[in-house]
Amino acid sequence: MTYLKRVTLAMVFLLSVSFTAFHHGWANYDQTKVLDFQSAIEHSIYENPHALAEVKYNGARWTVYLAPASRMKTRGVSADMIKKGTSLRIVAYPHKTKKTEMRAERIFIGGEKYELR
Repeated sequence: MTYLKRVTLAMVFLLSVSFTAFHHGWANYDQTKVLDFQSAIEHSIYENPHALAEVKYNGARWTVYLAPASRMKTRGVSADMIKKGTSLRIVAYPHKTKKTEMRAERIFIGGEKYELR
C-alpha cells in the first residue's frame, strides 16, 4: 500500500511539473518598461487561457496577451469589443526576450478604461 501511495504521489508531481513549461508566467515581462500607445486590432482571439490581440506597434505586428476570457467578461470586455478594426489604447509590458510580445495591464476602448489584472 505504501508503494502505491508513493508511486501515485510521484506521478501527480511529475504531471503537475510537466505542464509548467506551457505557462508563460508574468515574470517574463519587463514591468520597468511601460508601453502606452494607441492602435487598432488586426486579429483577436477571445478564449482561455488568455484572450489575445495582434496590433501594430512601432512598425511591427505585436501579440498582446490580455486577461483570461472569464476575467475579460467580468471586467466588462466582450468578444465584440476586441474584434478586428477596434481602435484602443493599450498600457502593457514588453516580454523580456520575445521582441514582439507584450502583456496588457489595462486597455481603453471608446474612452472607457478596463483593468485586466
